[in-house]
Amino acid sequence: MKAPPPPKVARPAMYHRWSWITFIHWRYPPSMLQPMLPPGLTVETFDGSAWVGLTPFLMQGVRGPALPAVPWLSSFPETNVRTYVKDRRGRHGIWFLSLDAARLPAVLAARAGYRLPYYWSNMAVRVGDNEVAYRCVRRWPGRRRLRCDADVRLGAPLSEAERDELAHFLTARYRLFTVIAGRLATAEAEHPVWPLRRVELLRLDQDLLTGAGLPTPAGDPLLHASAGVPVRVGMWHPLERP
Repeated sequence: MKAPPPPKVARPAMYHRWSWITFIHWRYPPSMLQPMLPPGLTVETFDGSAWVGLTPFLMQGVRGPALPAVPWLSSFPETNVRTYVKDRRGRHGIWFLSLDAARLPAVLAARAGYRLPYYWSNMAVRVGDNEVAYRCVRRWPGRRRLRCDADVRLGAPLSEAERDELAHFLTARYRLFTVIAGRLATAEAEHPVWPLRRVELLRLDQDLLTGAGLPTPAGDPLLHASAGVPVRVGMWHPLERP
């Protein structure tokens, strides 16, 4: 099954590469997520469930238009807690419950520019022979010492049959929503279809989901992984008022 096509971001505000990402997803009741959303957004479900994703990865090559990447500032780990939503026009996107990043300037810029709930954390991503280790310990703001330690083993690329509708529902997401000056806003991200791989979760010790206000997830998570994609991020714009 083919993924939905990405948007075309003609004038990117930022360029990134999202590398060595692992998508770790659990089912949740939609009624649990809906109160966490602003007016104008509705929880999007698959098979009757809302889905919450924990996505650790390595951000690389971060730069603005016509600017070079700065080695220390442009490469850093990030870990997101997210769910999937639709706006009143039926457009699909991501609502972030939290985003941890290892560079304080990036955290401050994203909080100021996109009003996203970023947190400054001690983090590391170590890539070995088909294994990736993610480490995250939150520093600021709010509750400190929230953590996410995850070790995964990467497997073979997914077959076409394995790249099913649910895999695309969870990973082919090209729009984020946020609230700026009390108004719902959105920004698009253009990138190729994720080259997804099988992945085995060797270890997971995390409390970022409970830190975001969710109960501890039940059952084994659904896993996908990717070596990464280049990304063009557009500037946010307010949504039309209903």
